[in-house]
Amino acid sequence: MLGVWEWPLGDILFCALDVLRIKSRAWKTWHGSSDDIGWLQHAPEMPPVQDGTSRFLELLSDIRYDKIHLSAPFQFRFTCSSILLRLKGSPVTGLFSNHGPLYFVAPKRFFSKMGLACHIAKVNSEASVEHNALELKQYIEEIYWGSGKPVMLLGHSKGGIDAAAALSIYWSDLKDKVAGLALVQSPYGGTPIASDILREGQIGDKATRRIMELIICKIIKGDIRAMEDLTYEKRKEFIMKHKLSLDIPLISFHSEASMAPGVLATLTHIAHAELPSLPLLKFSIDESDSYVESGRQVPVMIPASAAMAVSALHLRLRYGAKSDGLVTCCDAEVPGSVVVRPNMKLDHAWMVYSSKHRNSNEPNACEMCEALLALLVELGDTKREVEQIL
Repeated sequence: MLGVWEWPLGDILFCALDVLRIKSRAWKTWHGSSDDIGWLQHAPEMPPVQDGTSRFLELLSDIRYDKIHLSAPFQFRFTCSSILLRLKGSPVTGLFSNHGPLYFVAPKRFFSKMGLACHIAKVNSEASVEHNALELKQYIEEIYWGSGKPVMLLGHSKGGIDAAAALSIYWSDLKDKVAGLALVQSPYGGTPIASDILREGQIGDKATRRIMELIICKIIKGDIRAMEDLTYEKRKEFIMKHKLSLDIPLISFHSEASMAPGVLATLTHIAHAELPSLPLLKFSIDESDSYVESGRQVPVMIPASAAMAVSALHLRLRYGAKSDGLVTCCDAEVPGSVVVRPNMKLDHAWMVYSSKHRNSNEPNACEMCEALLALLVELGDTKREVEQIL
């Protein structure tokens, strides 16, 4: 048996390269997103944010005590990841929201009872950001040409990213058709969850990617780019290429999830799962058509709050970052926007899924949405007054 000193030089170099590769992968896995979280706050030439929390809380209090409400002239149209306001509005939903049948249902009913026109635009939440941006652009134009009035957008999670992308890419076509945008818990700068899962060069990266492709592409019938677009790498590339105009009112809303032990026992949200297609016997005269493919959707209870609490704890321990379970607070702040930082413990799913066990002394998601849109209206009015003076 040869000693190490008797090995051929080529073998020694090959082993040394293997050690370096393993060391590099281990370091990248351990380091994760440490250098990426909050990158927007340090990026050059990014406009500062303004704190609108106090005014938001004032509006929320007035809404809860029936001092003010958005009146009937304001109509809403909800899209799968964004909400359009101003005489018409539309909420847009986030990633995987197509599998949540109650997604934005409560806010839609809430505004409908107020006499506001509320609708949900069926944008595929599992499609890429650029794909959804084009669909939203066409959807906004359809709403505008139907009413002749500009709309406001309220986007939750990836929905906010899709809506912002539509304005960034197609601003010349939409600048007179959109009156404002509110991004709710949107990973505008990216999210460590997506980056840590899909980062290349870390341990198990290829196996992890194959698993995610199986889940997203085969089971959910989506596009892996929907998750890739939320990584820091893709968000940096997109934001530097497509600038979001500051000529319209912008609101960024983010929150911090509760990590209390009691949250881990909650089962408050419903999703649906699609059973795989199975060949079933069909009783028909035509023997060549005696089998059919059958698949159906079934309701599934998911521990969303518990999952968010565990994820928030993970991000806090690993990176020291506050988050709602999926999006860190600093990554949700859009440069140049008015930022709302409520002092309530709200996880990533809270704004779109209303809990059955809610404290009546605390505001619900519908009231929060109304306060956000009321603030957006105020910002638009203030902007127009300033423009008239100038």
